[in-house]
Amino acid sequence: MSDAVPAARRGPAACATHGRSSFRGVAVHNVPDHWAQHERAVARLAASYAAIPAGAPVRLAKRTTNLFRVRSATSAPGLDVSGLDGVIEVDPVARTAEVQGMCTYEDLVDATLPHGLIPLVVPQLRTITLGGAVTGLGIESTSFRNGLPHESVLEMDVFTGSGTVVTTRPGDDLFDAFPNSYGSLGYATRLRIELEAVPAYVALRHVRFDDADLLAKTIAEITETHEHAGERVDGLDGVAFAPGELYLTLARWTDDPGGASASDYAGQQVYFRSLQERETDLLTMYDYLWRWDTDWFWCSGAFGAQNPRIRRLWPRRLRRSDVYMRLLGLDRRFDVADRLDRRAGRPQRERVVQDVEVPVGRIGEFLAWFDEEIGMRPVWLCPLVARRAWPTYPLAPGETYVNAGFWGTVHVGPDAVDAPRNRAIEAEVHRLGGHKSLYSESFYDRETFDALYDGPALAAVKDRHDPEHRLTDLYDKTVRRK
Repeated sequence: MSDAVPAARRGPAACATHGRSSFRGVAVHNVPDHWAQHERAVARLAASYAAIPAGAPVRLAKRTTNLFRVRSATSAPGLDVSGLDGVIEVDPVARTAEVQGMCTYEDLVDATLPHGLIPLVVPQLRTITLGGAVTGLGIESTSFRNGLPHESVLEMDVFTGSGTVVTTRPGDDLFDAFPNSYGSLGYATRLRIELEAVPAYVALRHVRFDDADLLAKTIAEITETHEHAGERVDGLDGVAFAPGELYLTLARWTDDPGGASASDYAGQQVYFRSLQERETDLLTMYDYLWRWDTDWFWCSGAFGAQNPRIRRLWPRRLRRSDVYMRLLGLDRRFDVADRLDRRAGRPQRERVVQDVEVPVGRIGEFLAWFDEEIGMRPVWLCPLVARRAWPTYPLAPGETYVNAGFWGTVHVGPDAVDAPRNRAIEAEVHRLGGHKSLYSESFYDRETFDALYDGPALAAVKDRHDPEHRLTDLYDKTVRRK
């Protein structure tokens, strides 16, 4: 059973922690004050919730986001989550961490890596929060062996629509329905997560394929054995640049750099291009975790950040995904790209920003369809295997899926307002037995949506933990964009 408590955790757990004391971003001692700070932050959250009038939208007062859903404007105050963005404690012996829900993975890694530890799955972008990855499904190259971020959560506190904090664990109704609920059931304020030991370096091997079916077969074999050509594989992802040019990147954790110098893709070089330019590479563990963040995969090119002349002038500290996200927000606000298209006589754009999961045996079929109907490349490929069944995102446990991520725009003309490409993607993914993430725009009718994401079960959990439906339900939030 889930345990409801007033608005704060009942107290700190015993922990053998080491390292410098700091509440945010660095490993911490087991100092009771860190728990006291946390409980004060939860109390502020509860007070801000109580101040929101009944019937008014309930949203987080966050300055950053990694969502691509435009939501209806509101003047209502947001929930006060200040002080809920740090690491409470790290236990290097048990390999666990107590983490606040709004803590970014950047700060979380800064706290755990000095101990030679990282979360089991570290999503690609620095400012994704732990709570966001759990309620919204993060993924990365270790997902073929470690599943998704929520599968390494041992316990969490959720601030629910009833205004109380519920401590919940695997097997509880709230815990099991929380992944893919996107705040419709509540917000994680504290999570206890598993960590894994890592060395200093990551050795990479980029393997080229000219046939997507052979690539799929190789993914299936690596997922089963965690090896390729007799060598251990610790991380696995890839990129499809063109129908006959696909790569898998095999990552191996290592303490032995073999005399090689680690590459620096936060500098003048661009990581995704290296897949085509070299067969092997070496990165520090830290740089490997954020290899995709520096250029927002390849999307920084839209702002000129990959142009060598501009890149030399672009401060290194500003080559990161949250900066590009803010620039994208300015583009939307002032309609820059659409104005330029109209001036140049180009057809209206449809934004196609999606991540989908397709069974590994059908990823070649999906890519062939995608090339013919959408025509957007590159496409990121990331295998994953769910450890167990999760009702609101029903991947078959133990089965291998491949996440296909694609982020850009397609010129479609006046029909763009009806999102024909996005609707076609939804239909094709469903036909192939896959699933679509809900962080971006969705266009399902209610009946289809409930069938895909177990709407009745989710509604039952919501009725128990948010009986007055203060929080926006999942369909309204992700499809109707309320």
